[in-house]
Amino acid sequence: MNVDNRIVDIDRVIKNAIEVMEESKYQIYEICESARKEMLTLEQELNQVLQDTVQTIDKVDKLEMEYRLARIRLTEVSRDFVRYKEEDIKNAYEKATHLQLDLMVYREKETYLRARRDDLQKRVKNVESSVERAETIHSQINVVLEYLAGDLTQVTRILESAKNRQLIGLKIILAQEEERKRIAREIHDGPAQSLANLVLRTEIAERMLVKQEFQMVQHELIDLKAQVRSGLEEIRKIIFNLRPMALDDLGLVPTLRKYVQDFEEKTRIHTVFETIGREIRLPSAMEAGIYRMVQEAFTNALKHASASFVSLELTYQSQMAKIVVQDNGIGFDAELIQARAQINSHFGLMGMNERVELLEGRFELESANGQGTKITIHIPTGVDHRKE
Repeated sequence: MNVDNRIVDIDRVIKNAIEVMEESKYQIYEICESARKEMLTLEQELNQVLQDTVQTIDKVDKLEMEYRLARIRLTEVSRDFVRYKEEDIKNAYEKATHLQLDLMVYREKETYLRARRDDLQKRVKNVESSVERAETIHSQINVVLEYLAGDLTQVTRILESAKNRQLIGLKIILAQEEERKRIAREIHDGPAQSLANLVLRTEIAERMLVKQEFQMVQHELIDLKAQVRSGLEEIRKIIFNLRPMALDDLGLVPTLRKYVQDFEEKTRIHTVFETIGREIRLPSAMEAGIYRMVQEAFTNALKHASASFVSLELTYQSQMAKIVVQDNGIGFDAELIQARAQINSHFGLMGMNERVELLEGRFELESANGQGTKITIHIPTGVDHRKE
């Protein structure tokens, strides 16, 4: 079969796959939109229930106070037949009874609202999970469609000469989608929740001010200040994970030194960072690439090596930057792992290798069972054009 026939066959298969996936994509989109509408309705109902719960709790507290006073009043008029008439006793008894009934009703209402609140919160959480799964499938289909709708000659060339790069490209795009989801989830679960809680706490503080409970307001403001600081810290962490600002401001070496120090403090794994040669500023994309590769190497040492020591050595040469990451972990069969990485696993190694190729460098992996792991990366610094 000649190349033209292969291209026609591949084109037909891809078009059929695209049609099926486009139809599935819109069905998943409709399911996702329906779930979002349900979640919006549940959230609105939950907000109303939360407001009703707060109002009911306040009403119960007020009725309890009034009921205690009414009982005291009833006891007082019942004991003093000289000062109070039978009509006074009757009125005091009816008021106490009426307040008791109201209190029972509102206590039942409070119990119901609390149960309703808990049920709605569970349902909102379940629907959120369904929306998240639908969005994941939708984004994956979008990625595959984008990949399939590309240049057919490029697909043919990938199939014939670089099948592993097809896998790498697809996984990189998927990783980007997962990273976007992770960031959105971090913001939703972190700063967004903190801000929502701050709004609620400020409303509580406002009610305390109205009641002139200044001591409780002071404690509430102290808690609010601590929450704001915690929220700022979470936002800074998210920003740093996206791209360390120190990388642009201070350069590669100070940023790596800070990362290594934080890694040691967080993991309790002893680390050493050494630089050789005179430090020079590299292109921004190159420094970002080197930082991400070091980050990936340290993460692998933490997750897979069971290491107690990790070292980083950065050497500046006239036309080359050399990065060496070494650990004293359990090690592995390097040839076997690299063979598996070409199929479907150890995307960390594949990602590092891909970054090195984009920087026109050389990647070397040395390891053996029980003898630790050593990763050596050579990056030429004299090339003008770089890719992020």
